[in-house]
Parts: sequence; C-alpha cells; structure tokens
Amino acid sequence: MLEKLKKPLAYTWIMLLFSLFSCSAYATNVKLSSWNIAWLSTQSYPQFSESNRSIEDFSTLSRYFNKTDAEVLAFQEVDSVAAIAQVVGTDYQIILSDRALDKNSHRQFNEINQYTGFAIHKSLTVHNQPDIDLNATHNGKLRFASYIVIDRSNNKPSLHILSVHLKAGCQGVKRNNRSCKLLEQQGKMLNQWVRDRQSNGDSFVIMGDFNHNLAYRGDWLWEILTQETNNAVLASKDTNARCEVRSNKNPNQTHKFRNLIDHVVVSSDLAFSKPSQDAFSRNDVIRYQLSDHCPLSFSIE
Repeated sequence: MLEKLKKPLAYTWIMLLFSLFSCSAYATNVKLSSWNIAWLSTQSYPQFSESNRSIEDFSTLSRYFNKTDAEVLAFQEVDSVAAIAQVVGTDYQIILSDRALDKNSHRQFNEINQYTGFAIHKSLTVHNQPDIDLNATHNGKLRFASYIVIDRSNNKPSLHILSVHLKAGCQGVKRNNRSCKLLEQQGKMLNQWVRDRQSNGDSFVIMGDFNHNLAYRGDWLWEILTQETNNAVLASKDTNARCEVRSNKNPNQTHKFRNLIDHVVVSSDLAFSKPSQDAFSRNDVIRYQLSDHCPLSFSIE
C-alpha cells in the first residue's frame, strides 16, 4: 500500500517542479530604461562644461545605471562606445547610431558628437537595424533614431525599439518658429514608422528625449505621431517628474523639472509597468557631473 502511495506522490512533485521551471522560463520581464546622459565623452571640451567628467563622475553614473537594473538602455548624447562602456560595464553589447560610421563622417561634428544608441545585456538576442533618419533638413547631423529588434521568449513577437532625440526648443504649445516646424516634421516621420509597424503587426517601443511634453491634454505632437493609427500608447502619460538636476544659474543649487520631456511610447499589444524616473540624490547632483536628465525605467511583461 505504501509503495502505491509513493508513485503518485513522486509524480505530483515532478509535475510541480516542471510547472515552476516552465513559469520561470516564460514569465520573465524585459526591463528597459532611457537616459540622455548629457555630453557623455571620454574627453573634455572647454566649450561644453558638461563633458568634463572625472573617474568619480563616471563611477557615480554607473551606480545610477546599475540601480535601474535595465537589460536594454536607450541612450542619447553619447560621444563614443568607450564613453558609454564606462557607465554600463562589460556585460552589455553597445550599438551606436549609424551616424557614427565612417561613411557618415560628413554628418558628424569635428569635436564632440551627441549620438543615440543602445546598450543591450548580452543575455538578450539583438538585431541591429538601419537608423531612422529624422532630419528634416538635407544632411542634418543630429537627429538619427537608433533602431534595434530584440527577440522574446515563448514565441512572443520581437520588440522593435527606437532610441530618439528630437529637436529642442518646442516643449509645449506649437509656435510659428523653426524649432516647432522641425519637430512637426520629425513627428510625421515617427508616425510613418508607427504605421509601418502597425501594418506588419510588430510590437514596438519608442523611448528617449522628445524635448517635448507629450502628456499635455490634446498635445499637437502626440496627435501627429498617432495619426491614422490605433496601436500607440503613451506609457509615460502619468509618470511624475522627479528628476532633480544642477541649476544652470548656481552650481551649488538644484532645479526640479515640472514636466517630462523624456517619454516612452509602446504598441497597444504590450503589457507594461508605468515608467518611473530614477532620481538622483541632491548631494550627488551637487558633488558630481551627472546629467540634466534622469533615467526613465519600466518593464515589458
């Protein structure tokens, strides 16, 4: 009788263990973060004081990156692979914007450059894609959106991800000036990319520095970006602005932004956690050369 009971009990334990291992294999989330790291470079340029960073500065930036626990970092304003490697470490594959390629030297500046790109944990399978050129002017130099595709487990659709850095100078109301006109053109280009993803049935994420608050009610840029689509969600719509940065007027004081200009847009098929800013401590802001942006992090389930 005892022998007969042992077999069903053993079978139950085997099935339970199998179930647990199966769940852990397929229930993993992908943690993502976006961060404009403000003139990140291994060299210092006198005309760009933010580029002057010590070993301690890089170490502190790295500490804040590690706190995000991100497997995918979309970065902006990075001058080189060597610079971002000092922040993310050796466990990440780094993909820099196509603008950094030798064939695009005519679209680079002679000194420091502000590239978009990605740092992807080596445990993930990534496919680099050609950049999306968001320059509204011929041979423009700054506005390239880096583009990657990440494989996901359990036969889920791959993630198409853009790292963007859009035109500055038009954070809110649309005005009749050059900055707003260029930003409008970039919104139309992103809209075409979103519509292409919708046509293909792709899951997607757009994250980065939009230099604009998309969360305004009835925002004009959001309306352009989502025109003739039904699959784009502003994941960062209700994200609180927590980032405290060094004041431009007084380096011994800090400034806190009231609204976000860093955002996350996802396709409607994705389940996600609400993005949140990983704020710096006030002491670190004063003591170290960090950034005028904080990391914005979230998970895709």
